[in-house]
Amino acid sequence: MYRFGHAFTANAQPPVSVVQELRCRMTLVSKLDSMTAPRGLIVDATTRRGPIRSVSRGVRDGSIIAAWVVVVGVTSLWISDGGIQDLFGSASEVLTSTGRLTGLIASALLLIQVFLMARVPMIEKAWGQDGLTRMHRIIGFSSFVLMILHIGLVTLGYADADPRLLWTTTVDFALNYPGLLLAAAGTAALIMVVATSVRGARRRLRYESWHLIHLYGYLGAGLALPHQLWTGQEFLNSTPAAFFWWTLYAVCAGAVIVYRVALPLWKSLREPIRVLEVRSEGDRATTVTVGGSGVERLKAQGGQYFQWRFLDGPGWSRAHPYSLSAAPDGVTLRFTAAVVGDGSTQLRSLRRGTRVLLEGPYGRMHPGVRSQPKSLLIGAGAGIAPMCALLESLPPTDGDVTVVYRTRTSHDALLGDELEGLCRQRGAVLRIVEGHRIRDRSSWLPQQAQAWDDTDALRSLCPDVAQRDVFICGPKEWSDAVCHAARTAGTPPSQIHVESFQP
Repeated sequence: MYRFGHAFTANAQPPVSVVQELRCRMTLVSKLDSMTAPRGLIVDATTRRGPIRSVSRGVRDGSIIAAWVVVVGVTSLWISDGGIQDLFGSASEVLTSTGRLTGLIASALLLIQVFLMARVPMIEKAWGQDGLTRMHRIIGFSSFVLMILHIGLVTLGYADADPRLLWTTTVDFALNYPGLLLAAAGTAALIMVVATSVRGARRRLRYESWHLIHLYGYLGAGLALPHQLWTGQEFLNSTPAAFFWWTLYAVCAGAVIVYRVALPLWKSLREPIRVLEVRSEGDRATTVTVGGSGVERLKAQGGQYFQWRFLDGPGWSRAHPYSLSAAPDGVTLRFTAAVVGDGSTQLRSLRRGTRVLLEGPYGRMHPGVRSQPKSLLIGAGAGIAPMCALLESLPPTDGDVTVVYRTRTSHDALLGDELEGLCRQRGAVLRIVEGHRIRDRSSWLPQQAQAWDDTDALRSLCPDVAQRDVFICGPKEWSDAVCHAARTAGTPPSQIHVESFQP
């Protein structure tokens, strides 16, 4: 093992000028004493991954097409019901017709949002957590804006385009139109969800509080949509339109019931999984190992994560996302969680034998998504945990894997000794970058590296980054900075795999 201050290359220390410019501490663990498997036992990275990647690409393309078909479909229903002709009528007709269109599209997007929240395995595996999060944000905010426009335009249209009649029209809607009082309650719930989803508000909330509020999205959708069934012109005037909407409702509601409730319960009750060991990792993290006959059926891979529920008392119904920190062995699963909230703090009091309910596995942070024989694993803070599991799942190689661990100090390093041991065993190069993050610009580097360009630093740590699959896990802003540096360094987006979290 070699330890260099400020090391950037595996062969020698950088020039003195580099050491002076970059004062942060970087540590390199070399490939010495590595245990490399015979070449004949190493699975070629390109032989098994092509079909997986092509299937994922097909599912992504298909899901995008399906979403557009739904949006175009509801628009065609509006057109067939005279929507375009109404645009050439009176002011109230124009407002009402436009409001109907925005409402139809908002409802369609809200149902697509519900479908995404169901975490259908095929969709989740194709998009991954970060891809679904981006779609969730774009579709969710688009649906919300269109819903607000729908409310305003339709109300103003029914008020004969007279702002003075808005209040009386609103009261009339709530009291005399079926389902609109429920829709108002659903709208209030959705406003609460959107307000707490804004990044600034999200940071101020504990995960447990945010998660509970976010569940009101289901309630909001359930209350806001039924008024279409009772008062919507498209439902009342067209049997095909009613069939279209009922089918869409059934598919989305069924997906949630099956994949978020029924299947997880069935799997957990069929073959119980229980806590086997709880180990404290200093004062910053806890490692939990679970096991049971049902583990093998989960078909988890190193780097993926589950939604965990522990049946140990109050709060058991709240799921917490934790990534595996060790490669699954078919008998046990292990995760390591940083102590950052009530849920992770309570892990230390778990008792052996506690029943576990699992949803998953989720995420595209696993060996099956690779397209290149070489990999770069970059983790920050608790984001190093899935990298340990991923590294353990990769075939042993002679320097084909580089691991970059970003941590504040050596004291804060999570699973440090285990990571070094894994790198020796797997023949991987480990580089540890210490220091607090730069705050006055978007960067993944420490403050001491203020003068360095993000991309140049990444190339120095891994010169052939563009020829590798890059796996990134850490806080959202940090992960975005690493992703940007990797793309700027020439890494194709298809070779960058990101799972981020809120610190």
